[in-house]
Amino acid sequence: MSDILIRTTGCVGRITLNRPAAINALTRDMVRALDAALIDWAGRDDLAMLVIDGAGERGFCAGGDIAEMYATGRAGDFDYGRRFWRDEYRMNARLFNFPKPVASFLQGFTMGGGVGVGCHGSHRVVGHTSRIAMPECGIGLVPDVGGSLILARAPGRLGEYLGTTAARMDAADAIHAGFADYFIPEEAWPALIAALERTGDWARIDAAAKDPGRSSLAAQSIEIEALFSAYDLLDLHNALASNDSAFAVAARDALARVSPLAAACTLELVRRVRGMNSIEQALGMEYRFSYRAMEQGDFLEGIRAVIIDKDRTPQWRHGLNDVAPHVSQMLGPLGIQALDMGGSE
Repeated sequence: MSDILIRTTGCVGRITLNRPAAINALTRDMVRALDAALIDWAGRDDLAMLVIDGAGERGFCAGGDIAEMYATGRAGDFDYGRRFWRDEYRMNARLFNFPKPVASFLQGFTMGGGVGVGCHGSHRVVGHTSRIAMPECGIGLVPDVGGSLILARAPGRLGEYLGTTAARMDAADAIHAGFADYFIPEEAWPALIAALERTGDWARIDAAAKDPGRSSLAAQSIEIEALFSAYDLLDLHNALASNDSAFAVAARDALARVSPLAAACTLELVRRVRGMNSIEQALGMEYRFSYRAMEQGDFLEGIRAVIIDKDRTPQWRHGLNDVAPHVSQMLGPLGIQALDMGGSE
């Protein structure tokens, strides 16, 4: 059976990510198939909206399938990964700009590349099992797939916190941070999706929404603002080290597990994107880092330590005291290699 199910049902374009054993991790073929559907459906007058979901209970999408990217990168071929990212980012932008309502149903884990599929639509639904995160710094990457734009638009300095620590959000947190819109109990999802397929009436989502409860991130907003306004990564570590609150200790422990280069660049990335007004600009900034991530960054080592060998002892290229000069290098313009949003390969 296909890894992605693309069909029309009633007056709705339907996309189901269908690799439940891999928590629906995205392959390049899945990305390209999804993008082709978006192109085909954008002008279809018989389709009122899109509905996107994922098979299985473990999660909507755990991210990109990086096994092939790791294998090719280790062999010295960095172009495969760059092509994957170009395809993915173009699809992310097309989804963000899709001219019809897009409803996504985000059960379980929605992380990394899953955010790029599930969190750019107009009606993003979460439930009691939802756990959303941007964990890229832990594998030597920065929040991408347009996630930097969501982080940049989050309240206060929440984007810096979520982007560097890989903190997981529940339903209430995801709505507070701007990654989701509606809390609907998951047992109500099948009937709601069936009604959407039958009627194309996206107002049914509004009618089904319930109170998600209080966001723990909202309750921590003062502390997040005070600590994550730090000038750079070294200042952030110093601020956390001088604070013995439970939140500061947990954030300090989280930062100790991620790539210093990726975390330093994430702080800068979120702040640069905060001054931008389009997803294309955000994706272009993200691509500057991802283009260099294997050759000049920690991406391959992060994958080795977390996914391949699973020893959780990565040997990062840089430490706190020498990372600052490399931020501008990783986020600098790419010239003729810059992301072309209109291309195809």
